[in-house]
Amino acid sequence: MLKLILKMLFFMLVLAALFLLEFQLFGQDFEMLFSQQRCVEWFSRIKPYGWAIGIGLLMGDLILPVPATGIMAALGNVYGVIAGTLFSVIGSAGGGFIGYGVARILGRKGSRYLASEEELDRFQRLFDKWGAMAIIISRIMPVLPEVLTILAGIARMHPARFIVSLLLGTFFTSLFFSWIGYSSRSLPGYGILAAVLIPLLIWPVFLKIVHHKKDE
Repeated sequence: MLKLILKMLFFMLVLAALFLLEFQLFGQDFEMLFSQQRCVEWFSRIKPYGWAIGIGLLMGDLILPVPATGIMAALGNVYGVIAGTLFSVIGSAGGGFIGYGVARILGRKGSRYLASEEELDRFQRLFDKWGAMAIIISRIMPVLPEVLTILAGIARMHPARFIVSLLLGTFFTSLFFSWIGYSSRSLPGYGILAAVLIPLLIWPVFLKIVHHKKDE
């Protein structure tokens, strides 16, 4: 499972790098997403419809290099914890449903360039056992949520199980980072910075857990 996850991560990072090369096409509005203070200021200026853009950005995180947890914190800062959580869940879970659906339609034929048939069989057994928990935990981290939703589709994870896992993980992640954004209104830059750094710090722990489960 770890090997396939790393392959998918590499693929997603390459895709993100290609989009980063086209930054000029998006202009300053896209670049400001990576500046904590400017991101909050931008959402404040477009508050009447900014929530819709926030939802769109979180859905686009499936293929775009968007700092999702930072967007969640900005939504919480501008719209409050409840509304920020709602918008974040709609956007983040929406992107997850799209990734799962596309991967499920493509199935194994579309994933054979990532792994052999034997590796896919082994991965599916591991995913049947640990997939739901992995999806829930992954929602708080960068890049990995998109990877695991696609892998869930490839493994043909049961739709109901996937939906419950995705919504659980997305809800608590959205609530946590919306709260961070709201509670740091006096210093919005620090709140969104924390929202970006916390997921990065969790990465090593997750990889260690996956490696341990692989050896069991």
